[in-house]
Amino acid sequence: MGFSQVKIDEIKKLSVSEKILIVEEIWDNILKNDEYPELTEAQQAELNKRIDDYQANPQGGRTWDEIKNNRFIRF
Repeated sequence: MGFSQVKIDEIKKLSVSEKILIVEEIWDNILKNDEYPELTEAQQAELNKRIDDYQANPQGGRTWDEIKNNRFIRF
């Protein structure tokens, strides 16, 4: 199914809040249908490397709060 330029032009005329609502609808639909893009070979290799690193050293990571608060940045 193609997406015509006319539809895109109509979307461009909407307010920011209306555009955000459309994006949220699209995102919710993607999640509901378990639709995910295929990973490239490089992305899959990196993901596998990170999984292996975590399994080898599960305590080696940092929590999101630690990273967010810059607790581990050294100058």
